[in-house]
Amino acid sequence: MKSSFSGANSLNIKNKSNMSNPVLSEKIFRREASLDASGTMTVKGTALKSIVLALIVFAGAAYTWKIFNESINPSSIQPWMWGGLIGGFVVAMIISFKPNFAQYLAPVYAVLEGLFLGAISAMFNAAFAETAPGIVMNAVLLTMMTAFVMFLLYRSRLIKVNEKFTKIITAAVGAVALYYIVNIILSLFGVNLVMLHNSGPLSIGISLVIVGVAAFSLMMDFNFIERASEAGAPKYMEWYGAFGLMVTLIWLYLEILKLLAKFAGSRD
Repeated sequence: MKSSFSGANSLNIKNKSNMSNPVLSEKIFRREASLDASGTMTVKGTALKSIVLALIVFAGAAYTWKIFNESINPSSIQPWMWGGLIGGFVVAMIISFKPNFAQYLAPVYAVLEGLFLGAISAMFNAAFAETAPGIVMNAVLLTMMTAFVMFLLYRSRLIKVNEKFTKIITAAVGAVALYYIVNIILSLFGVNLVMLHNSGPLSIGISLVIVGVAAFSLMMDFNFIERASEAGAPKYMEWYGAFGLMVTLIWLYLEILKLLAKFAGSRD
């Protein structure tokens, strides 16, 4: 490992990059500093790998989308959806604990998540074909626009990713995670809080907040990638940074998709 990725630079990351995204955490970053690698991480390299992963996700999504629309029995898509979701989660956990595996497993994660996203998107598209035609395309466009706006805000430094910002977003992400965990536990006992999942004002308001948290989490990801590159992180961390960014983008897309569905339901 090059000396530039130790000492003062490592402390610089510690002070500036406490990530809200648990995948792109400063703790993992510092741990990887002790590993040897050929070459160092760059912002350009991470951006290119992010594009590669995005294309793989789109390819996987196109496959299950095609299966759903050409199948006589739409429920046949279920194995692909659950396989992609569970498989993607398992791979994500492995990468999170073993960042050096990202160069091999990040594309696998992208394929699995693509299969899941294609299936769930096709189901939403069919369910809202009359009330919200084009809901999936709108969600994709809104996700891309949101990511672009957050990137511009980050680059322009109109919103600074400082310690205060980091604490707020980290706490917000933790609150969202707790919200989902509580909902899952309650559902296991047959408790369904309808007011939180219907198309009412409270439910829409919660979704808007979660979309906002996911969007601002992108700025944390951008900050991690930039700081890690400046500190001379090992080359394979480009895949890790791209993977972490993809995790947030997929989360943002799903939340926007659910939000649009709630808006459509509120018009009925």
